[in-house]
Amino acid sequence: MGVLNVTPDSFSDGGLYLDPDRALEHALAMEAEGAGIIDVGGESTRPVGARAVSAEVEIARVRPVLERLGRRLRVPFSIDTRRAAVARIALDAGAAIINDISALGFDAAMLPMAAAAGCAVVLMHMRGGPADHARHARYRDVVAQVGEFLRARADAAIAAGVRPARIIVDPGFGFAKTARHNLELMGGLSRICALGYPVLVGASRKRFVRTIAGGSAIEVAYGTAAVNTLALAGGASIIRVHEAAPAAAVIRMVVAIVARGGP
Repeated sequence: MGVLNVTPDSFSDGGLYLDPDRALEHALAMEAEGAGIIDVGGESTRPVGARAVSAEVEIARVRPVLERLGRRLRVPFSIDTRRAAVARIALDAGAAIINDISALGFDAAMLPMAAAAGCAVVLMHMRGGPADHARHARYRDVVAQVGEFLRARADAAIAAGVRPARIIVDPGFGFAKTARHNLELMGGLSRICALGYPVLVGASRKRFVRTIAGGSAIEVAYGTAAVNTLALAGGASIIRVHEAAPAAAVIRMVVAIVARGGP
């Protein structure tokens, strides 16, 4: 899953793809490099300094990009949003997935709309909101509590009419979690996979990678690749990344090793 941030303030690439034509160019490049999904977002969720925006602002940012993607992309694309109004615009433009950091819990209209649309959904674990989730990084057992939350939200989605086969879960690396929590989640990823849903891991360029691997571009790239490799070997089905080509190489290598009886 290649990240396409259509925002002025995302932590890694804010402002780079605000222009719809430039955003389309980047999406097509990620597709050519091996991305199987393009994830479009119009609201920053960075851990420090993120500002909530209105649905109108979010729609103004993403609509022209989504319309272009619907005409040009061959791979599916998703909308990274907490708001049903934004998701509706994306689905009308051809989006196949709603990727919601609130696990369809922020907007009461999101669950019934997703069920009626029949689209896939990504349910992510987070505490608090985009501006303050770092304050909520307190757990007795982070793996168990994240798993319990994701199971509950999946059950809620199914009760609302979302088909189980359309559910993807995301443990929310970096969201309301310290570096230690993220490492514990990586070590316990098999317990998240045991929920029975495809697992998405989004660790690309996250703060805990920078803290542990180092902050230079090459250190962040190799640190991200290490997390992605272990995530795939641990059972993750989707890795969400800013750079598609290295991630595609990681996937090819892991698949080749596992196919021949490796870890």
